[in-house]
Amino acid sequence: MAPGRTSPPDGGTRAWFVMVSSFLCNGVLFGVVNTYSVIYVELQKNLEDRGVSDASSKAALVGSLTIGTTFFLSPVAGILTDKIGIRLTTFIGGLLAATGMLVSSFVTNKVEYLFFTYGILFGLGASLAYTPSLVILGHYFHRYMGLVNGFVTAGSSVFTMMMPYLIDFLLKQYGLNICLRCLALFMCIIMVCAMLFKPIMPATAAAQKKGFKSLINTKIWKKKKYVIWALVIPISLFGYFVPYVHMVKFTQLKFPGEDGKSLVFCIGVASGVGRLIFGRLADNRRINRILLQQISFFLIGTLTMLMTVTPNFPALQLIALAMGIFDGCFISLLGPIAFDLVGQEGAGQAIGFLLGFCSIPLTVGPPIAGLIYDTTKSYGLAFLLAGIPPILCSFLLCAVKCVSDNPSLEETNSGLTEVKKMYSPKTDEEDPEVAEKDFSALLHINNSGQAVSR
Repeated sequence: MAPGRTSPPDGGTRAWFVMVSSFLCNGVLFGVVNTYSVIYVELQKNLEDRGVSDASSKAALVGSLTIGTTFFLSPVAGILTDKIGIRLTTFIGGLLAATGMLVSSFVTNKVEYLFFTYGILFGLGASLAYTPSLVILGHYFHRYMGLVNGFVTAGSSVFTMMMPYLIDFLLKQYGLNICLRCLALFMCIIMVCAMLFKPIMPATAAAQKKGFKSLINTKIWKKKKYVIWALVIPISLFGYFVPYVHMVKFTQLKFPGEDGKSLVFCIGVASGVGRLIFGRLADNRRINRILLQQISFFLIGTLTMLMTVTPNFPALQLIALAMGIFDGCFISLLGPIAFDLVGQEGAGQAIGFLLGFCSIPLTVGPPIAGLIYDTTKSYGLAFLLAGIPPILCSFLLCAVKCVSDNPSLEETNSGLTEVKKMYSPKTDEEDPEVAEKDFSALLHINNSGQAVSR
């Protein structure tokens, strides 16, 4: 930790290396998670060949447990980041992710074991590596935070474009077992990147506390806007991950002979572009970020439904591109909106708990879609139902605008203290009485506890 540093450097060789390392962590983790549909096809085939009942839903559950565990344990990852450090938390995450993949390669014929090794163990590692890879950015960037965040989160999009073809090559040439062992080696990149995650900003006051309050920031739950936002967003995600898991299989059924992996490629390209564009837009305070998120949810839900009536494969590719753009919008706005609703001090846990809430719908959505397919032998009903939650969420988010969060007296006094320090930092140290007089002359405190400039 750099002594005396009070603001991020916003550049420099180490800062750019940290940014690239975060990019790689996001890419390696979510490049594998987002392209599970390729592994899903192979795993489903193996299960059906062995006569396993409900093969589609069980194979889908393996991938759903991964994404669900990744998000469900995000609050825990945030707490560990505060307690044992960014670097160690990321390293442990990479180690667990690699271990989960390696062990999975030995139990591919036992789907019940894969629920734990691939779904939970790998998901735990992904969670512990993902959260600190975003937290470290705040130690090196401030002015360009929106753009840097967009670049880093675009890592998952770039790797999502490449991984389907790499995984497909490994599956065809070496089989599922060797493929998973290669992916385990791939996860070791995270441990290397973790070595560069050296915090340079002082620890926050919250991180230095002891007891329950050092673990849970109760102030964020007094923010009505945040509570509504955090409860509504998960509703949309009941159908959000369904296309990612079932898209390749859906293409094989609806357009035989076409390459379903190209749709995953389209989503990856468009999502990367969307994250950069909307990440940059998120820095513009004149833009209503909640409204942008509402529009993205409405269109994602509509496009998911339209997949069932596409007349040809090129039209399906266009839908995938559009879904990717608005997927990038949704992801890139999570951080800025959290900062808007709870402030900088509570943003970390606000995002962590939101992702934790999202884990449940992300986990159960794809298996339900797989169960519907097993019953109807068609993805038509599954995709139509998957489009409803995002559309519903886009309307429910209007409730955020209908409530207000008035600052408490504690927050007002805290803000006045910061202003006092800003205007008279030296005088306060040399002569407290003089500083108090100067500060009183600068501000007039009215009866409501608000500061009014004279």
